Amino acid sequence: MSRAFVFPGQGAQTIGMGKALAEAYPAARAVFDEVDAALGENLSSLIWEGEQDTLTLTQNAQPALMATSLAAMRALEAEGVSVSDAAFVAGHSLGEYSALCAAGALSVGDAARLLRTRGLAMQQAVPVGVGAMAALLGMGFEDARAVAEEAAQGEVCQAANDNDPSQVVVSGHRAAVERAVEIAKAKGAKRAMLLPVSAPFHCALMAPAATVMAEALDDVDMQAPAVPLVANVTASAVSDPLTIRSLLVEQVTGSVRWRESVAWMGAQGVTEIWEIGAGKALSGMVRRIDKEIACRAVGTPEDVVAAAAALNG
Repeated sequence: MSRAFVFPGQGAQTIGMGKALAEAYPAARAVFDEVDAALGENLSSLIWEGEQDTLTLTQNAQPALMATSLAAMRALEAEGVSVSDAAFVAGHSLGEYSALCAAGALSVGDAARLLRTRGLAMQQAVPVGVGAMAALLGMGFEDARAVAEEAAQGEVCQAANDNDPSQVVVSGHRAAVERAVEIAKAKGAKRAMLLPVSAPFHCALMAPAATVMAEALDDVDMQAPAVPLVANVTASAVSDPLTIRSLLVEQVTGSVRWRESVAWMGAQGVTEIWEIGAGKALSGMVRRIDKEIACRAVGTPEDVVAAAAALNG
């Protein structure tokens, strides 16, 4: 059986995530301590006891989700599971940093600092209220892309996240995205609605953030990952650190090709995907993309023990 480890993106954050892992596994607790030290603040206390609105701020959610994913990965390692038990790693948007960290390409501290920088840069790239994102449900990628092009009318409106066969997210100027919602409804989308996000991610409006990330990534040490990364912007595997750096920059303005990434892994013989960290959103997407791929969410101590037993049993 060939498996992939995948790591969630923004939207999965909840107060209390990872706390049980940190209490059950010293190695998981150490991840949160490392992130706190790298950022020079007590992010773990926000994650476990703070306000959801504060945790959801992009600059907090991104390192917090990475910390939770890495805590789950360290707990798995404590139970005898290695990243090398996967054929590939992948992550949804910020989850790529978690994937690279899990595969030994980035240190936890560098990943935390990069994600704090990324979150702030993405938030500052577009004034609040100027941009928006919307989910188009029951509409395939090509149809959604056509809707975005029709809605643009000289503004930015792009298909940002190709999540699964029935869910595409568009991103851009608020008025254009609002037009896309109406056009999608008229063209038969099951549902089309604006998302509660603070910036229009993964579109051309994020270009200033891409510039910031290019500089930030130049300053960190990156190793080849222990197993290949299936990159968001190419939907294929990459291991070369220089290429990974450039893809992480491109990812800020490029589409998250999640549907194609999962399909590509399935074509390479992956039959099982473990979603490591908070929530189960990616597992739901995987099931809609390829019903033949088994899914397992690993976010609690109980999940960790069950996953390790299944692998080693």
